Amino acid sequence: MSIKWTGVFPAVTTKFTANDELDFPAFDLNIEAQLEAGAEGIILGGSLGEASVLSDEEKFGLLSHTLTLVNGRVPVLLNIAEATTKKAIEVAKKAESLGAQGLMLLPPMRYNAAPDETLAFFGAIAESTSLPIMIYNNPVDYKIEVTLDMFEVLTKYDNIQAIKESTRDVSNVTRLINRFGDRFKIFTGVDPLAMESIVMGAHGWVAGLVDAFPKETVAIFRLIKENRIAEALTIYRWFLPVLELDIHAKLVQYIKLAEVATGLGTEAVRAPRLPISGAEREKVLKIINDALAARPILPAGSWGK
Repeated sequence: MSIKWTGVFPAVTTKFTANDELDFPAFDLNIEAQLEAGAEGIILGGSLGEASVLSDEEKFGLLSHTLTLVNGRVPVLLNIAEATTKKAIEVAKKAESLGAQGLMLLPPMRYNAAPDETLAFFGAIAESTSLPIMIYNNPVDYKIEVTLDMFEVLTKYDNIQAIKESTRDVSNVTRLINRFGDRFKIFTGVDPLAMESIVMGAHGWVAGLVDAFPKETVAIFRLIKENRIAEALTIYRWFLPVLELDIHAKLVQYIKLAEVATGLGTEAVRAPRLPISGAEREKVLKIINDALAARPILPAGSWGK
């Protein structure tokens, strides 16, 4: 399956049981909700998917399970966030052998790689696989920025095809388009900047709060692409306080709490993360419950398969 780099690609959470094992029934419920809403791809093992605390066995087991569940309806991508080039290549090759349709790729973890080192890392992985690759550019959280000049070097790799743009500078969407035209497909990766980025030309949205609100997320994207800006803006303004949960250090706990509120997940996280409590919990629940109390009616045809 080749990837049509457009639409909403949920960065899905990983569900756990009370015994700290993978909770496949809860996971499956959420995936089906994403597909029903009209998601165009599924991304596993990202920051929101708690990849850093998953064993290889769990990660690849989740990939195989998801591929069987999705059964070709949309592409399934695995995120790669590794400290060494050797390990990243191993993950890429294993993902391809299991049938993944694409990869999302972060710069080296736990080392502030220089530009030439980052480019060598990306290049080695791209050369090790035929899978389409999305580069995840998030210097705010991961401290390494992939600059326009660096993307210029990456144009020589045909399978590096998309960018998850998370610099939090909306103007970067325009810079990328001005520099590269249609060479890279651009996905906004910051929920509370999503509408602005899509209006500026982003081709897709790697979304987080979509895990709890799949139909609303897809509706915003589709309405913008249909130039129904006023309708999209009404939903987006309602959604923004919830979307801002995506840019907090505890985004996993916050988004899982939202999934519980909408009936699409569980609150279980893996240590060292702990469920939020006390005043923090009440504050987040108020944001979620206020949104649910005013949940908008979506325009007909703005979501769905």
